[in-house]
Amino acid sequence: MKLRKLILPALSFAMALLASGLLVALSDAKVLELKNQPLSMIGKGFSVAAGAYWALFRGSIFDPQLAEGHFFQGFYPLSETLVAASPLILTGLSVALAFRAGLFNIGAQGQFIAGAIGASWIGFTFELPIVLHAIAAIVVAMLFAGLYGGFVGFLKARTGAHEVIVTIMLNYVAGYFLLWLLSTTAFLRPGRQDPLAPEVSENARLPHLFGPELRANFGFIIALLAAGGIWWLLTRSTWGFRFRAVGANAAASRTAGISVARVTTSVMFIAGALAGLGGAVQILGSEYAMTSGVGGTFGFDAITVALLGRATPIGTVFAALLFGALRAGGLTMQASTETPLDLVLVIQALVVLFIAAPTLIKALFRLKNVDAGQTIASKGWNG
Repeated sequence: MKLRKLILPALSFAMALLASGLLVALSDAKVLELKNQPLSMIGKGFSVAAGAYWALFRGSIFDPQLAEGHFFQGFYPLSETLVAASPLILTGLSVALAFRAGLFNIGAQGQFIAGAIGASWIGFTFELPIVLHAIAAIVVAMLFAGLYGGFVGFLKARTGAHEVIVTIMLNYVAGYFLLWLLSTTAFLRPGRQDPLAPEVSENARLPHLFGPELRANFGFIIALLAAGGIWWLLTRSTWGFRFRAVGANAAASRTAGISVARVTTSVMFIAGALAGLGGAVQILGSEYAMTSGVGGTFGFDAITVALLGRATPIGTVFAALLFGALRAGGLTMQASTETPLDLVLVIQALVVLFIAAPTLIKALFRLKNVDAGQTIASKGWNG
């Protein structure tokens, strides 16, 4: 039964790779020059696509060239994948948890920024013992972002304001607030005019997992622990049952005595705290100094990650690792094969397209009685 559930995602991913390979091959001028020689064109296209995917593997998992001097150094690309995936796991969990309660959290970007602000402020302002400093920065980051997200839940519960509209607006508020904050003397690094905060203290930084030469840090462990915690919350706790009940049918849950307003506020607070934890991991684990672009696109990519993970903690982890690998390997693919970096974004889009459209895959392969799972696109959310 479990293997049957893997058939559809596996076929979807294979179709995405096939379609992406065709795009990579057809974007190569040398392949197009052989248009009058079909067999040679197919062979050259296959070679180009295989080379691009090999470069993607070398840039995201293992690079034999780096391993020539020291075998362990060959896993530097995997370390970069874990660095990129850690905040994606946490922001993806933020979106997935809200979805399970019938909410669509578009505000993970703003909540991520709120968490980064809190972690950075504690990180460079105070001097605390080595473990306590990191814990304090993480707690403050989660509190800032939790309140930022919880405010959305409160507005929805009290006034009926739609969380999609409110969170989109709050993303802009967080982004512009960050720009203003980095122009103040409290956050601007002394002697600098560009928007750059001071680096966080050494005591506040997350330890590296595999030594100082590899950037993979304890943030990945934190992300896995958070995924395990959300799994337990949703499947083993009373509050998780209430979250899922409201997500399935808010009206019936209200009739059964569940406080939908309390659930809405609680879910958005926890979702915000998760995104804020992603911001803290980014600041304390790899960036160390807050900039105007600290949020990147993590909050928006989180929506795609949650979609690919079918709004489940385990699925979100694997989806984030996939996107982390594409992020880490894209630059190597561009440098080694001259494949445009934009094609990496196309690959991501195709993965989303095929996995989010299970009916299409079932029709192409004439599959019957295969569980398509649950996706954000198919179920929707409470308005």
